[in-house]
Amino acid sequence: MNKIKMLVLDIDGTIFRKDFTATDRVKNTLKKLVRDGINVVLCTGRMYAATKSIAQELGLCTPVICYQGGLVRNFYENDDVLLENNMDTELARDVIKELKKRNIFFNFYINDVLMVEHDSYLVQQYVDARNIEYKIVGSCEDMDLTGLNKILAIDDDVKLIENLQKEMAEKYKDKLYVIRSTPRFCEFSSTEATKGNAVRFLADKWGIKKEEIMACGDQDNDIEMLLAAGIKVAMGNATDDLKKIADYVTETVDNDGVPCAVSKYIGEQYGI
Repeated sequence: MNKIKMLVLDIDGTIFRKDFTATDRVKNTLKKLVRDGINVVLCTGRMYAATKSIAQELGLCTPVICYQGGLVRNFYENDDVLLENNMDTELARDVIKELKKRNIFFNFYINDVLMVEHDSYLVQQYVDARNIEYKIVGSCEDMDLTGLNKILAIDDDVKLIENLQKEMAEKYKDKLYVIRSTPRFCEFSSTEATKGNAVRFLADKWGIKKEEIMACGDQDNDIEMLLAAGIKVAMGNATDDLKKIADYVTETVDNDGVPCAVSKYIGEQYGI
């Protein structure tokens, strides 16, 4: 088996539990991997500002993948943008029109600023949990949407979100990447903005082969990420669709699934 040189990790539900914290065991595992020169990469739907602070807290020194792969940025070195794929502005306007027609609440992100048309407990709940700020802009119909990273539809009705994703993925087939990142979230981004594309971009940059990559995730938006890796790990709390494509289903996030998988595939000394 080839030595793993790159470990790609989703955040929420993978290394972060429901209280948005990682256990000491997870933190210690990542520190040991970084110490020994393994590229530990966070790969998330989160915005850059939120991801950067997590990477710093975990002591990482590799670029972060944000917005489902729409942005790869070097947080530890001049904040350099290495890869960026934003949404087409006309398609973004069309998505916004569709969501408003359905009366579904949405956030949108322009140049890494989280914006909403109007305040809601949904956005307050979202930002409080992630320690980020947001801007209320009123109607965005006449706004310049250049630099729009993604649109995020949120609803407590998980069946509504499931149906929205299916319908919108069909409507915008080959035009937009439409995926659920949690049962309550449906995300819209550029077709190029996938976790898999971003993983391959960094692997090519570093000269790392697919079989030298291990990826761990828990939701459907992690499918592309796992497919870009030689070792595909689904968390015990993962969706059924993700488990189907995984080489290994590890423990749940609450039971330190990532350190368990690292012990199995990279070395027992890292997962203790």
